[in-house]
Amino acid sequence: MHLELVCHEPPAGRRSVPVVFVHGAWHGAWCWAERFLPWFARHGLAAYAFDLRGHGKSDGGNRLNRTRIADYVADLDQIVRGLDATPVVVGHSMGGVIVQKYLETHSAAAGVLMASLPPSGGLPAATRWAGRHPLAMLRANATRSLRHLVATPELAREAFFSDGFPRERLMDYSSRLQDESYRAFVDMLLLVKPRPERVRTPILVLGAERDTVLTHAEIEATARAYGTEPALFPTAHSMMLDEGWEVVADHILTWLERLGPTFLARTP
Repeated sequence: MHLELVCHEPPAGRRSVPVVFVHGAWHGAWCWAERFLPWFARHGLAAYAFDLRGHGKSDGGNRLNRTRIADYVADLDQIVRGLDATPVVVGHSMGGVIVQKYLETHSAAAGVLMASLPPSGGLPAATRWAGRHPLAMLRANATRSLRHLVATPELAREAFFSDGFPRERLMDYSSRLQDESYRAFVDMLLLVKPRPERVRTPILVLGAERDTVLTHAEIEATARAYGTEPALFPTAHSMMLDEGWEVVADHILTWLERLGPTFLARTP
């Protein structure tokens, strides 16, 4: 299966552990390509992002609604197998679930969970969203099209961005949001739960203080499940795009550097 891959290489001559970024629901590789990929490359790390099947320029659009979380995990495995070195894997929101499930059966240099749904599942988050937007949730369930949940710039802002997020950028990003797999959505609610006890990879858990999708308690529960403490930042759910994203990126890099000499020190 063709999976669209975007790569930003570090300065010539520098070699490092690669970093693979996994996007969340409704998104694509574009959410990493604008800011995180060039930032990490400038700091000495080969940075990759890809469109999950049925997203962006990857195959599988005609089968999107039948796609399961296990299929997305297989996509991540396909990308990793094509690299020359074992990468760091970074997942945002639904992408965090994909990373958690991947690490149950695969090793990685490190794992980073950004505003990730917790191992207990996404039912509480979906219930809260339904309470705030019952008609949107009703349409989504009636049509099996999750695009209804983020169908307007106002809904997109509430889900992903801070109140003061620039209007021009909001309109741009909200226009790029696409439909998401209803089957994967059901998986995340109840059927497919990560098993942290099976993961041996070092894990960093990051949360957003202005998140309207997840609560601080859910981020803290994810961190406890992996035997660590979460780091919280003054951003909204889309931590890689919202104002303040640089602080998030810098924290990830600093944490990687502390893991050991296999991770290159930053460049000026």
